[in-house]
Amino acid sequence: MSVQVATGPAAGTRAAGSGRMAVREFRCWLVNYRRTWRGSIYSSVLNPVLYLGAMGLGLGALVDKHGTAGLGGVSYLAFLAPGLLAAQAMQTAIGESTYPVLGSVKWLKTYQAAVATPLRPSDLFRGHLIFTAMRLSMNAAIFLATMTAFGAVRSAWIIAGLPVAVLTGLAFAAPIEAFAVTREKDQSFAVLFRFVMIPLFLFSGTFFPVSQLPAWIRPLAYLTPLWHGVALCRALSEGTAAWPAALGHVAYLTAVAGAGLYAGCITYRRRLYV
Repeated sequence: MSVQVATGPAAGTRAAGSGRMAVREFRCWLVNYRRTWRGSIYSSVLNPVLYLGAMGLGLGALVDKHGTAGLGGVSYLAFLAPGLLAAQAMQTAIGESTYPVLGSVKWLKTYQAAVATPLRPSDLFRGHLIFTAMRLSMNAAIFLATMTAFGAVRSAWIIAGLPVAVLTGLAFAAPIEAFAVTREKDQSFAVLFRFVMIPLFLFSGTFFPVSQLPAWIRPLAYLTPLWHGVALCRALSEGTAAWPAALGHVAYLTAVAGAGLYAGCITYRRRLYV
């Protein structure tokens, strides 16, 4: 028996239709977000203000007294702010891709209801990723505005830090959503928060250069998506980004996000098509 693979206009029509279905799922998340956006906006504004005020200005005043040579000759505030931009993207992505996904498939059953319509599991996955990208863009824009108000920006290239922060967040969101949809209970999320998110937040170059870590652990830091996001956002903020290194960071983050996208289409289908 021969199998014919659709090509040409028919395949293009299906691809376009799939994109429209993903947008419909995004609109569903957007409708729900209209009820809760105020609380998230408050935290999105307060987090950068508190972090940059307490760590950048408070702790930074003590760090700067001992010299800034180890920070590349910039103040601790200017060193810290772009790192926090990428780290906040990671935190937002993990928050959006754990309990909201498990809730939709386990407790609320909205995913099961959705796949009874023309929506496919891959449409649900990609639609939620689009919503996550929107949330990442909003938070990154607020953080960039706060950085500017604090005087932590040294180069106009920091504008490119917004899509970099979004890409950093998606490098976490896609694989974690692929994992979250397979869960029956939420205990594994506590492990994720404690042993993945917090160590990465502390040891991926956000608060101090990775070069100050013990030599044996540095390669592990370099393998994390957050380090690539932090390094690129910092280089853009300081105006020292070199194209080969920047493209390497973008390629790594894109590869991780792409692998997560591929895995998510599989795990969503296995969980929702029974």
